Amino acid sequence: MPSAPPPTRPAPSRPAPPRAALAPPNLLASNALAAALAAALAVVLPGQALAQPGPPPGASRAAPPGGSQGGAPGAHNGRPQAGPRGTAAGPAPDMSGANRIVAVVNGDVVSRADVDSRRRLFALNAGLQASPEVLNRLNAQVTRLLVDERLRMQEIQRRRIPVMDEDVADAVADVERRNGLPPGGLVAQIRAAGAEPRVFFDQIRVQIGWARLIRAMLGEQANPSEAEVRDLLASIRARTGQPEYQVSEIFVPLDTPGGEAELRRFVDDIVSQLRSGTPFAVVATQFSQAQTALSGGDLGWVQPSNLDTEVARIVSQMPVGAISNPIRVPGGFQIVGLRQKRLVGRDDATIMSMRQAFWPFSAPLDPQNPTEQQIAVVNRAKAMQNTATCDQVDAANRAAGNVRPSDPGEVRLESINPPPLRQLLAGLPINKASQPIISQDGVMVIAVCSRETRNLAEVTPDQARTQLVRDRAENVSRQLQRDLRRRAQIEMRGS
Repeated sequence: MPSAPPPTRPAPSRPAPPRAALAPPNLLASNALAAALAAALAVVLPGQALAQPGPPPGASRAAPPGGSQGGAPGAHNGRPQAGPRGTAAGPAPDMSGANRIVAVVNGDVVSRADVDSRRRLFALNAGLQASPEVLNRLNAQVTRLLVDERLRMQEIQRRRIPVMDEDVADAVADVERRNGLPPGGLVAQIRAAGAEPRVFFDQIRVQIGWARLIRAMLGEQANPSEAEVRDLLASIRARTGQPEYQVSEIFVPLDTPGGEAELRRFVDDIVSQLRSGTPFAVVATQFSQAQTALSGGDLGWVQPSNLDTEVARIVSQMPVGAISNPIRVPGGFQIVGLRQKRLVGRDDATIMSMRQAFWPFSAPLDPQNPTEQQIAVVNRAKAMQNTATCDQVDAANRAAGNVRPSDPGEVRLESINPPPLRQLLAGLPINKASQPIISQDGVMVIAVCSRETRNLAEVTPDQARTQLVRDRAENVSRQLQRDLRRRAQIEMRGS
């Protein structure tokens, strides 16, 4: 059946501002294509911020010997390790019927065990209890995603796009490092959730290979001309003073008109999960079929004219922080989250660089009955107040084991919450450690290393080039996925 024409992918007119949370930085390569196509693996552990790999796939790294295009990585030394099993994310999976075939995709099998592992992986990422009710709600869409991944991997292999075991292992190591996990810790988390690490490795392999395939298909379109960059910058300047919105998106495609009711129930469930507190980036990474899924659904700053007409109408009426209902757009459903509003060309902000040191408590804090260890680390933090420099705070965090990253990246002061913390950082002398900030799990000191005012609405040529490439990559990706679906022989056998 012919598929609907591809929806136009807006080219966001501004990059996202610096992050407000004191969390691992989202490191983006300076190269426009790398920034647009990096296979960000967005594994988020409960209670932590999105932590993505730094260099794009294929960047130079020391790789262990013996890599190949197929198979899951084995021992660590740059590769993930198997870890102990457990039940952190819910009851152990029911293995009865685990090898039952759920779908056959051009001769490749999707088993019930594959579906169950992916469901549990999502529950781990979202910090959800993997109850039967939660897992069963995910069946239909997880099966569909696995079918699409089989199609993508078949096309990657058909075009002989290499994805080595070393690439997968390096990406896993990136995720572990940015989430503060030891080597093999991520695999242990996955096993403890009752999921098979192989399913996670397969997901990574497809993301890396698909990004490389789209890069190859773009060809010279991956290198916008200077004239194209100038035209985009001129169009942005011409809209100075008009409203624009910082938006995150989830796009779920509709392949057959007869499946719209079922898909609508699923996207309604996604909205419910988002509004109950599941991080948008987690859901986007697992379920969105847009290229922005690789960056947690981040669409950047966009004007109404760059969005679908109905999406633009709804976004213009949303308060900051809101999640939309599912919006019917050409090719499927779109869910958007509004993060900020501003006027084109005008966004003055106070930007800070910082260092932070964190000492964990050996047990949850009882303020009325602190342990000797808790008293000792609080006193250690107090000794640094108003005396320690940024370098000394950084050294103290290393000595404490780098439990949390010392450098949270550039942070926008106006976006920091809660307000008392914002006020503390606004008045903190440069290059001097703060008073101890005590929480249930540990104590932290922060030093502000620099503080300056910038107009974040200004767009550089490099940023404009990145936006053009991302727009083109998104259109190519969606069109290719539709073509693969249309040509495929897919037999669904139920879950």
